[in-house]
Amino acid sequence: MSLDIPPVPTRHPLARVLFDEAHREAWTIRPDVAREMQPSHPEDSSYAQAAERLRRWDLDVRAHTAGVLTPAVLADVDVLVIAHPSEPRWERTVPGDGPLLRAEELDAIHAFVAAGGGLLVLAEEEHEKYGNNVTELLAPYGIAVHNEVVSDYAHHDRAPHWVLAAPVRGAAGRIGGVDLLAGVSSACFYRAATLDLAGGARALLRTSATASTPDAPLAAVASAGAGRVAVLGDSDLFGDDCLGDGDHETLLRNLTSWLAAPSMADEGADEPSSAFTDPAWSALVGAVEALRALQRPDGAIDVAAGGDRHTAEAADQVREVVAAVQALAPHLPHQSAYLAAVVDDLRHWADDGFGVPDFGPSLEAFRPDLERRDGVEHLVLFPMYKQNGSRDTAFEALLVRVPWPAWLAHLERERYDNAKFVPVTFVDHTSGYDSECAVLFPETVSVAERAANHFGGIFCDREAERFRRTVTAAAGILRLDLPPDVAALCASQRAAQDAYLLWDLVHDRAHSHGDLPFDPFMIRQRMPYWMYALEELRCDLTAFGESVLLERQGVAVARDAQRAILLDRLFRFPVTGTRVRNYDGLGGQLLFAYLHRTGRLHWTDNRLSIDWDHVADGVLELRTLVEDLYREGIDRTKLGHWRAAHALVATYVPPAAGSVWASQPLAEVEDPRVHVDEVLDDEFPLSIFYTSLRLKMAPALERPERVSAASAAVAA
Repeated sequence: MSLDIPPVPTRHPLARVLFDEAHREAWTIRPDVAREMQPSHPEDSSYAQAAERLRRWDLDVRAHTAGVLTPAVLADVDVLVIAHPSEPRWERTVPGDGPLLRAEELDAIHAFVAAGGGLLVLAEEEHEKYGNNVTELLAPYGIAVHNEVVSDYAHHDRAPHWVLAAPVRGAAGRIGGVDLLAGVSSACFYRAATLDLAGGARALLRTSATASTPDAPLAAVASAGAGRVAVLGDSDLFGDDCLGDGDHETLLRNLTSWLAAPSMADEGADEPSSAFTDPAWSALVGAVEALRALQRPDGAIDVAAGGDRHTAEAADQVREVVAAVQALAPHLPHQSAYLAAVVDDLRHWADDGFGVPDFGPSLEAFRPDLERRDGVEHLVLFPMYKQNGSRDTAFEALLVRVPWPAWLAHLERERYDNAKFVPVTFVDHTSGYDSECAVLFPETVSVAERAANHFGGIFCDREAERFRRTVTAAAGILRLDLPPDVAALCASQRAAQDAYLLWDLVHDRAHSHGDLPFDPFMIRQRMPYWMYALEELRCDLTAFGESVLLERQGVAVARDAQRAILLDRLFRFPVTGTRVRNYDGLGGQLLFAYLHRTGRLHWTDNRLSIDWDHVADGVLELRTLVEDLYREGIDRTKLGHWRAAHALVATYVPPAAGSVWASQPLAEVEDPRVHVDEVLDDEFPLSIFYTSLRLKMAPALERPERVSAASAAVAA
């Protein structure tokens, strides 16, 4: 199956890779230069396919074709690749002065690595004859290249000098909780040298016991300062002729992801906000915080408790809020209608005696759905309650920014039309959002009539930060080795945020698409909580399945979305919140139980492992089971559908002892909602695994404090 959509624009590069081609390298990423080097067979000098793969994975790839490798050249680089520099009498090379790096270049590269850069060096057999100084380059990292050609008459591919490498497995192959050989079981080194390791350098791939130099390193890595180094004893395996052999492409991806991860974690400051830096914003926050302190749980001012004093104080704060909103308006001209309406609502609320607020008119005028432009900011000011936060109605002031990159706009326009979907990120907010609330929904706003429903705001930055924090903690607790690209995803706020943009887009739309029983979204319905669990899980599994299809089409962010859906569902959902009808938690429990039961993840020797090559198949199988349940639901009674759903969950997640739904027949009645009262608060309790994990995860589930104008106002 494929998606019938035009090519999707790539996102902003996650990292920048520079191939040095100024020192007589025997490889080039430029096809025209490769044809000049090897007219009869350019593939034997070309890394063009490797560069194309890296670009497909949303990396920026360039060649350094002339001049010295200075700190200025390396300033905009995350990974530097040096591929077999050689004197021209031994190899056909790119143009240049010679294969030797100058002393100042060695210093620049060493400083680059120490500051967090990644260095990938690809060497060759008979290393000493090529006239380069790679030995001097690698000396600080405890890696040296031997001057030999290794052979193996028992483990080779077509010729004894094309040796098959043996992956280093187990603890020896794990680097800081990262499995650099995830998905790599076959790699061929074509006329390769072995490596000598010292200090903290670690072997990834070795020769076999039958090789001319047995059990010797062929590929190794080292950490140095904040940066990382990887060295291979052969350069051919990433050439155009060989990249498709074995698992060479996966090895390239793993090494590049690992080398780039430190740089991906250092993403710099956000774009400045003129509204945020305006003193009027701090004034607005202070006035809103003062108003919040006067409000009752229904949003009205507690006049009975404070009398005229509270009324006068509230009137003063409303005047301050109005003045601040009007002062901020020039920064937000696209919100002129809304800001005027919110001022009117504030004044009417004050004139009417500060009762339960009605901000219906300003909610009608608040239309971020009509301004989905990348980087556009919105001021939000409403009395509201917070999902996953306080249910009390209180004023909140927020400055938010909309991420709407070209790739997301393209997918929404061409495939996943969703006019109400508005992703947002925080610029700043008042204290009510110092919670786990990650949404801005119109139904939470205090209105007298039915709330206008023009938009659904989801804070992808909060979701991404929460994902990175909890998955990193869970991986450490469970001793789960992450593939390098997943570890990089956990390191990069921007990459994780992109994953949630795609996940949220498809999930939100899925509520109204598919073979659905009557009114599947189930808003304001009373039914067993596992029905909500399956609906939310169904939408996540839909997002996962669509991401699989998008990845096949070459959309790199779709791979990250799959990993985010999987790991967030497994590690955060089940252990978050109370155990009173926790429907999000139950969806995660079901996913874990299904993958465990079908052998896609394993808990052995107090270590969790995931079969990364086949876990997607398990997720898609569970999606089929849930979709079959929905498809067949239209032919069942409501009670029959609820019972079938209970049976599906109970197949993998045992219900609680004493469950009426599991052990007793339930009578068909005109209104089956009477049976909802027989649902236990924790109908499907946590397993032993999750009970233990929940305790150990407690510190990671606490949201870190955020320094903001709001927190400063509260402290004052």
